[in-house]
Amino acid sequence: MSLLSKLLNLLAQPLNLVLLMLVLSLLRAPSSPRSSRVLCATALLLLALTGVKTLPDLLVTSLENQYPEMPPDADLRPYAGVIILGGALEPGHLSQHHSQPLLNSSAERMTMAVALWRRNPALRLVFTGGEGELFGSGPSEAERAIRFFDSMGVPRQALTLESQSQNTYENAIFTARLPGLEPRQRWLLLTSAWHMPRSMATFQKAGWNVTAYPVDYRTGGITPLSTYNLGEGAERWELLLHEWLGIVSYRISGRS
Repeated sequence: MSLLSKLLNLLAQPLNLVLLMLVLSLLRAPSSPRSSRVLCATALLLLALTGVKTLPDLLVTSLENQYPEMPPDADLRPYAGVIILGGALEPGHLSQHHSQPLLNSSAERMTMAVALWRRNPALRLVFTGGEGELFGSGPSEAERAIRFFDSMGVPRQALTLESQSQNTYENAIFTARLPGLEPRQRWLLLTSAWHMPRSMATFQKAGWNVTAYPVDYRTGGITPLSTYNLGEGAERWELLLHEWLGIVSYRISGRS
């Protein structure tokens, strides 16, 4: 199933569809010039529309707003700890060549976890993440996370690591099997706001008593049409399609 989920990610990249249509237009050109031109024109139109961020941002907002932000002064004493979903660290093949921890655009998953721990050192930080890449190499994301937490001054005794999971479902299942953790206690679930609906449904289905702590917001208000950006638009559509495919596949398979 992990292999299938990684292959589905290819379908979530709109530029892959544009490329496929252009290739098909070339293949059709000798036998059917008219259909070739239609395919080419459609691909170019799709490419141009990809840069309009207004629509995908509205759709991402609908995911991000399903769980409210927790107030900065919220009382964290009732919680046993924070479960941090992986996805904020650069791939292992990059980290092997640098001594510094390398964070990506979801860095708030890591930085907010440290901020919460500093406010309440009694919280246990539980990081879950193995190798998320299809043909990944190098240390697991949990191993890379240690480097980050060390640099932030978080003591090893405050950390629990799960290093085998490759997707959100395995995050929930494998973490529940770790010794010393009780899923029925109250836990904060910390991940990107757009990923929170699927994460909450999956962890609750696996028996966890979790409260959402969304971070890493990508939208806010209405994105004006003047913010046209082809690269960012493709990235936003990829994020959205990836999450939609994940939600649908998890519901069909009974994982959430």
